[in-house]
Amino acid sequence: MLSTIETVLQQYVRPQLVLHHGDIQLLDYSNGTIRVRLLGACSNCPAALQTVQEIVLETVQAHVPQVRAVSLETGVSDELMEAARALMRSRGA
Repeated sequence: MLSTIETVLQQYVRPQLVLHHGDIQLLDYSNGTIRVRLLGACSNCPAALQTVQEIVLETVQAHVPQVRAVSLETGVSDELMEAARALMRSRGA
């Protein structure tokens, strides 16, 4: 299921987000809900929730009807935190 959803995101959702200097990361699928994180400019956009509902959910549901909801993961990713720690270590902070 994850690979099918990822294919839909790649073909239909990402091209729309790239126009706004953003991207999307598929984190999980469980019980009809996909969990995603918006990346790039989309991650800080005031319209992020609207984007998830109007672009991500509608598009994915059109191709994968088993998906009933999308959960938007917010906050700082573990990867970003580790990159920040590495940068601080390299600068002696």
